[in-house]
Amino acid sequence: MALEYLFAFVMMLSVLIFVHELGHFLVAKACGVRVLKFSLGFGNPIGIGRYRLRWKRGHTEYVVAWIPLGGFVKMLGEYTEDASDEEAVAHPSETLPGRPLWQKLSIVFAGPAMNLLLPVLVFMVILAIGLDRRGTLVGTVEAGSPAAVAGIEAGDQIVQVDDQPVDFWEDLEGAIVPNPGGTATLVYRRDGAEQRTQLEVGARQGLDEFGTTRDLGWIGLEDSLPRAQIAIAGSDAPARAAGLRSGDRVISVAGEPADDWYRFEAAYAAAGTTGRVEFGIERGSGDPPEKLTLRVPALGSAAALGVGYASVVITGVTPDSAASRAGLEAGDVVLTVGGAPVASFGAFAEVVRDSEGRTLELDVARDGVQRRVDVTPELTTYELGMGLEETRYMVGITAERALPGSIAIDRVRNPLVSLPRAVGMTVDLTHAFLRGLGKLVTGEVSRKQLAGPIGIAQLAGDAYRRGWESYLKVMVLISINLGILNLLPIPILDGGQALVFLVEGVRRGPLSLRTREVVQQLGLTVLILLMGLAFWNDISRNWSSVVDWLRRGAGL
Repeated sequence: MALEYLFAFVMMLSVLIFVHELGHFLVAKACGVRVLKFSLGFGNPIGIGRYRLRWKRGHTEYVVAWIPLGGFVKMLGEYTEDASDEEAVAHPSETLPGRPLWQKLSIVFAGPAMNLLLPVLVFMVILAIGLDRRGTLVGTVEAGSPAAVAGIEAGDQIVQVDDQPVDFWEDLEGAIVPNPGGTATLVYRRDGAEQRTQLEVGARQGLDEFGTTRDLGWIGLEDSLPRAQIAIAGSDAPARAAGLRSGDRVISVAGEPADDWYRFEAAYAAAGTTGRVEFGIERGSGDPPEKLTLRVPALGSAAALGVGYASVVITGVTPDSAASRAGLEAGDVVLTVGGAPVASFGAFAEVVRDSEGRTLELDVARDGVQRRVDVTPELTTYELGMGLEETRYMVGITAERALPGSIAIDRVRNPLVSLPRAVGMTVDLTHAFLRGLGKLVTGEVSRKQLAGPIGIAQLAGDAYRRGWESYLKVMVLISINLGILNLLPIPILDGGQALVFLVEGVRRGPLSLRTREVVQQLGLTVLILLMGLAFWNDISRNWSSVVDWLRRGAGL
């Protein structure tokens, strides 16, 4: 797996660096500046013996070097302290210092510009191929939520929010999440007819894209489908006599797939009220789970069978947590909290989060037997990944995930349509990055979110394992990061170089060699400090893995 991560990291970094340096190279050539060397990577050229990835065309030497953590374009006159014989015979207009200020700035900014152009091209390719996105078919409506009060039901298709069309679930979330405490007008389609309703947007605490806890808009809709997991509360329920247990997952009814709750209810009702019907069952949290086939009496409805939807089925309990001390176990089904039914795991988590540490009374079913458990949530800080943390009241359980909802294909093959969309997507990501950078500077976002080579390699490797679409999305994010960070006015970066050119333009003369050296050293110091912080964050996040590696190396 380490080699897979390394390959993903090197391939992504090589593409991003090549695109960046290609921008400098192309604009320098267009401005008439002589390019002496175009190197992808640092160090000696890759090769064996006299066969090297190094060749020369005209005045330019092209190199692919061994160390893939960077690259550079060397232009004539760029380093005045390293004047060459070629520079002595060249016309001044062929040197970088000999070009007008606007051309110097164009050459400098071409690298970051290419990093910001790459996401546009990638998004156009993704849109042309087709992007799987969550559809707007409602999968779950939380009981007592604003959507439930407004009459929205599972199976409804959301088509508009506040008179704006919504094609994908992200469009719906984009209209609701930023509007806690407001109102929203939804148009939805049911049985071929469109209906309109206005509802209040509730507020729930959650994490924004920067890991900051704040109120988020909520109406109680999910696109995901509830699993066909059953809860048996009554001791005399026919389901119990047939061998069913709370937490069982129905995967088929009468041989037909029925893994979500709605299909299960419909399939069981269709079996009629006489005889028996065959259930395919998965039981337990093992990998793989136990598979059973049970013949259950056909009674016409899930209610008549004595089963209800098990909204919270515990799949794991954290050791030494509140749930562990209360005796909760994997496979337990949480039926009620404080006597109120639990609509979803999200609703249960909300009750725990708002408990402020007071003891909660849970009705729990285990192996068909219902019992009461008292559990006291504890304030817990946990890692979300890549430096993100959240501190809130928790009990220490994980629950069964819902099933994916409807999928809609987002495909645009007309470049006149896909280009503005791709530009908009890139602008949105860039704006989000700039906001995050500002929060990082002001301290609103933890410096722990800075990632170095290890963190980037983890991102690239994880995305590579998920598939080409995830890999390209991560490449887009890092390309935008690279483009914006290179614009910062730090000497040694493109932004710092542009600042030097501007100062020279104002004073109508080049800076002295000593001044340039001081500026470069200052920039290098700042860059090393930033890289050191990012690398320390990488080590801190992976400290246990580092210790294990050191121990293996020392033979401990």
